[in-house]
Amino acid sequence: MTVTCSCRARTALLAALVAAGCAAAHAGDSAAAAAADNPQPLQQLPQVIIIGDTPLPGFGLPLNQIPSNVQTASSADMERQQSTGIADYVNNNFSGVSASDSAGSPFQMDIYYHGFAASPLLGTPEGLSVYVDGVRVNESFGDTVNWDLIPESAINTLSLISGSNPVFGLNTLGGALSIQTKSGRTSPGSEIEAYGGSFGRRSVQAETGGTFGPFDYFITGNYFDESGWRDFSTTRVLQGFGKIGWQSSTTRLDLSYTYADNFLYGDGATPVSMLYYRRSQTYTPDYTQNIMNFVNLTGTRSLAGHLMLTGNAFYRYLHSYVSNGNVNQYYLESSYAGPPTDCADPGADPATLAYCEPGQTAISSTSQRSAGFSLQLTDSQRAFGWKSQAILGLDYDDSTDGFVQDYQYGGIAPDHFLLYEPSPYNNANIVTVSGGNRIFGSYLTDTLSPSALLHFTAAVRYNDSRETIGGFSVDADPADYGNGFLRPTSVAGDHGFTRLNPSIGLTFTPSNHATYYANYDEASRAPTALELGCANPAVSCGLPDNFASDPGLKQVVARTFEVGLRGDLRSQALNWSVDVFHTVNSNDIQFIANATNGGYFDNVGNTLREGVDVAFGGREGPLTWKLAYSYVDATFQSRFAVGAGSNSTADANGNIVVQPGDRIPLVPQHNGRLILDYRCGRHLDLGANLIVVSGSYLHGNENNANVAGTLDAASGAYISPTGTGWIPSYVLLNFTGTYRLKKGVAIFARLVNVLDKQYYTAGFLTQDAYNPNGTLRANPNDWTNENGVIPGAPRAIWAGVRVRF
Repeated sequence: MTVTCSCRARTALLAALVAAGCAAAHAGDSAAAAAADNPQPLQQLPQVIIIGDTPLPGFGLPLNQIPSNVQTASSADMERQQSTGIADYVNNNFSGVSASDSAGSPFQMDIYYHGFAASPLLGTPEGLSVYVDGVRVNESFGDTVNWDLIPESAINTLSLISGSNPVFGLNTLGGALSIQTKSGRTSPGSEIEAYGGSFGRRSVQAETGGTFGPFDYFITGNYFDESGWRDFSTTRVLQGFGKIGWQSSTTRLDLSYTYADNFLYGDGATPVSMLYYRRSQTYTPDYTQNIMNFVNLTGTRSLAGHLMLTGNAFYRYLHSYVSNGNVNQYYLESSYAGPPTDCADPGADPATLAYCEPGQTAISSTSQRSAGFSLQLTDSQRAFGWKSQAILGLDYDDSTDGFVQDYQYGGIAPDHFLLYEPSPYNNANIVTVSGGNRIFGSYLTDTLSPSALLHFTAAVRYNDSRETIGGFSVDADPADYGNGFLRPTSVAGDHGFTRLNPSIGLTFTPSNHATYYANYDEASRAPTALELGCANPAVSCGLPDNFASDPGLKQVVARTFEVGLRGDLRSQALNWSVDVFHTVNSNDIQFIANATNGGYFDNVGNTLREGVDVAFGGREGPLTWKLAYSYVDATFQSRFAVGAGSNSTADANGNIVVQPGDRIPLVPQHNGRLILDYRCGRHLDLGANLIVVSGSYLHGNENNANVAGTLDAASGAYISPTGTGWIPSYVLLNFTGTYRLKKGVAIFARLVNVLDKQYYTAGFLTQDAYNPNGTLRANPNDWTNENGVIPGAPRAIWAGVRVRF
């Protein structure tokens, strides 16, 4: 990949401004520095980082005893980076991570770690587990992760742990993200922050915490609002978090409550021809409203000097209202089998309505209630004369889900919103499904240290997951008129999945400043209610449009080998880490598209993710830096057919064949980060973040064989140019700065995409029903196959003030 930039003068000016700012800051600090000068030498002790290696907190383990790659961050790190949210921070700072913005919203990013996803988008194969204070927050209906429901201002620490660690339970195929929230003891004091700037963004955030006797409290709230830079890309986020705690010499209790009421417009993918005409265009406006209430009670008690009992009990309710605008997949379809139609009166009957109207909006309402508890006993007494930390735990989650889907048909307005067609047959209920999910797990892990040099870790977890589904789905395709059209089909089933997952690893620590490790572990995920209800190849389902039937699917099993090393210099001037991973998923589940807006879930055999993470960092005087590179090769390992009608290699039925070795879409092979923080005296901090990401294939090009054009068999030439099926590489440069006016008062600014690069992060090969200017092509025969992509945001700047007291 190349970056062309004739910016020598711009670079010189930036360097001059940085030097001038630092000189001024140092000048202001010189007197204070002289007064504080102390000739006595300081003795620097070795830094010991304790990592929570289980969902619930225990004694924790020193980092040099963890046989996997671990990346951590604190609330101070996130504040210094001025991140929009947790997904934004992880993408900007952690190695092995890439992001795609499939929903087109800053709070609905897809995070990929080693090729495994944590996404809010239904239908994405979820391969990462996410925990908040010991509660797994992968949603019960589709294992999705809603980043907008985790207030960044409530986060105290987060840890990203690589591998298929079975202790973290379902979905930990490629890693686990563990989040611990703030309390009045960890975050005393009060702070108010307000900022605004580009895209009409304005945000206000406040927090306060403290202690009184054995009690402590912490409260935070966040209001975020912006109009966005694309058509209809409004975001409004309202988050609240509160915690009250009580502590004695042996016991700690915390009761927390999280509330969210968020309204998120997501523009989604747009054909490149429309983006070239006007980059802010929207193909079909979509929006999501999430309302959540989450109560969690956690407690720890020291039973003896070497025993700790930890537990929690929680209740979580999420209601999601989603409106998905679409170009009607049944519009003027050639296979129409209904009665004679007169499109001058499209509302005359349901078949005519579905056939004649070009616009369709799928409106869904999903409720997810979950409750559960966890218990964990940690024992740190010696075993066989060796140091030991053994942990026995169990957890139980009970979830109930309800999903209702309606279709509305009509014309398409110039802004691509639906022009509702008044008809007694409109707003038809297509799906009504309810279900339940009961998950029981138990685990045992032990870290044995026969010496200070060697540490063995073994773990095993048993999972038992039970899924039930009940309800019906209606066939809305008028091509099936007289053969099932508008006929309800029962969607019912009862499925059980059990598995025992092991893990074994070791670390070798020849000194306090070097660790070598190796690990093998297994983890699994059970098919979700969404996948089980949409697994019939004979009947397509939309996402999240409808269900078809309930055949069985096999659970996915991941097997990971991992070796690596990490270390640092005694002076902390340099630290490094290298991690090599190899993960094979058996019975992997993918969404198999077999129509423009539809498809089904199926086990597609094996998939492979393998690669390496390399990171160097350090501190030299006022400069803190990190340089990271990751290679991730994510490929299919089994042969299977998939519908991809927009792919140039598709057969007469619109199918392509995926071969072993074909790369998985939206997973770039190469990505790198350079992170710089420079402290100019006591008052000014400057930061820079450079992200380099290689290209990746789009969905619909799973066979990696699409060519940008349609082959004319007679002449051998490509005609009717179509999409490449490929996202180009891109480079992003971001700046941050903070100036402390006086104690407790600071002004800050963030400049993103400094070079104003036009780039894309996600998308798929699709049919384009619009002209480049956004007007509808009335004849479906004139629709073209193109890259539908998510454009990255242009250059933007935000500035604000932070007051702490």
